[in-house]
Amino acid sequence: MPEISSSALPRTVADAYVDALIELDPITGTYLGVQKSAGLLPDFSPAGQEEIAALARETLTRLDEAERLPGARSDAERRCGRLLRERLTAELAVHEAGEGLCTVSNMRSPAHSVRIVFTVMPTETDDDWAAVAERLRAVPAALAGYRESLELGLERGLLGGPRATATFIEQLTEWTGDDGAGSDGAGNDGTVRGWFEEFVAPAPARLRPELDAAAGGATRALAALRDWMREVYAPAVKGAPDTVGRERYARWSRYFNGSDCDLDEAYAYGWGEYHRLLAEMKAEAEKILPGAGPWEALAHLDEHGTHIEGVEEVRVWLQALMDEAIEALDGTHFELAERVRKVESRIAPPGGAAAPYYTGPSEDFSRPGRTWLPVDGETRFPVYDLVSTWYHEGVPGHHLQLAQWAHVADRLSRYQATIGLVSANAEGWALYAERLMDELGFLPDPERRLGYLDCQMMRACRVIVDIGMHLGLGIPADSPFRPGERWTPELAQEFFQMHTSRPPAFVESELTRYLSMPGQAIGYKLGERAWLEGREKARQAHGAAFDAKKWHMAALSQGPLGLDDLVEELAQL
Repeated sequence: MPEISSSALPRTVADAYVDALIELDPITGTYLGVQKSAGLLPDFSPAGQEEIAALARETLTRLDEAERLPGARSDAERRCGRLLRERLTAELAVHEAGEGLCTVSNMRSPAHSVRIVFTVMPTETDDDWAAVAERLRAVPAALAGYRESLELGLERGLLGGPRATATFIEQLTEWTGDDGAGSDGAGNDGTVRGWFEEFVAPAPARLRPELDAAAGGATRALAALRDWMREVYAPAVKGAPDTVGRERYARWSRYFNGSDCDLDEAYAYGWGEYHRLLAEMKAEAEKILPGAGPWEALAHLDEHGTHIEGVEEVRVWLQALMDEAIEALDGTHFELAERVRKVESRIAPPGGAAAPYYTGPSEDFSRPGRTWLPVDGETRFPVYDLVSTWYHEGVPGHHLQLAQWAHVADRLSRYQATIGLVSANAEGWALYAERLMDELGFLPDPERRLGYLDCQMMRACRVIVDIGMHLGLGIPADSPFRPGERWTPELAQEFFQMHTSRPPAFVESELTRYLSMPGQAIGYKLGERAWLEGREKARQAHGAAFDAKKWHMAALSQGPLGLDDLVEELAQL
């Protein structure tokens, strides 16, 4: 860790941590726009994980010293120290329990991180492509380190779930472009055109020999990992539970939510939201298709509702939706800097999870924030399923929050503006943003409003099934679904499919996500509740003088906090 003065305050300690972490985790460096990170990848082995843990421990020791200094009492220093302590403590709890030795998922693993980081790398110049080639050559060692961690996990009885393992093997197969029938990752004809080969295909012809060779090596490393997962790992975890139980779930809940949630209360809250939303959905469905239930009405909209034809056409339409939202909200409900006003709509690379996502801007905004739509071969896109989601992913959701943090980085610490994110804070804001757009009248017709309620219902169902199946809770007597039974992943998938407009493949992907990322899915609704509670307390404190625009900008500019701290801080704005 860089040397810092003994009189350093919390923000200085936090920024020294970021500098040191980038040295160990070049993927984080790339997301921040750090050029020297471009050709490198992290060490995902047990030793590499322990280096990051040692850095966290050293930083906490320095934070102890920093928080004793008189200057640490200012709001800026206090909030930064509060966040840094909570985040590093939660991360160390996960590390020390050995969770990094069984990270198998359909969207969150070292292999996913390695692949996705290429999509945010610049590819405009020869130097850019040279960095791509260097990073491609680093893929085999990175994946070997990941495999080493999984091997140690097997030795210690720390196992990834069978369902996530099977899905991950399918994804690796898709990324390699073959089914493993040939040797060294090659198909029956001896050729491979995997994801990495597709990625370098647009490069200038003069650079292609080096890039193709590096991409081929990366693909072979993916194929080797896939084969080991299929031949060794999958048989070893066969019969292991897909769920994690209360103790592990509580640990992960703290990590993703920044809160030691009362899980039984949260489960009951999920059911309360379910019943509230179901009543609202029935009312909107009646306006669309009299006599039909919510999901019959949504199925009707799939066939007969407003829709966009074509992949490029939907990308352009989503861009226009975000641009229109910025024009309408800036100056009325937000005050946006010019560089925050820029956000790009992109189509997600194939082979990932089914849900849309957002990637934030680089620190200098040379790479803008981007929303990503997975299309999975689809060419027809119902509008009801997109509008509220893009208010969530783009504007006023993830983009406004994360880009604003980057914009006010000089008032925060670099840690707060970049890597100190708490999942439930960000996802809670994005769900709050959906609700805000409903409150402001941006969902004026039953079609769009039913789509919004469908998204809200999905988040309520997440709370129910994520907590319910991992803890093996009972289904309450007033549930219209299997009252009195206990949750299993199979019942969770059945329940989820009954309460969403989304296709079975999406639901299956979602359940695999919940099983392999326990505690993350509940943060949307619990985070939204925290944002709403904080706003209401601030409104009550200010009375008639409450200024929503001023509150929004202050809230977005204070940086991330865990849910235990968020409401208290929001109420004081």
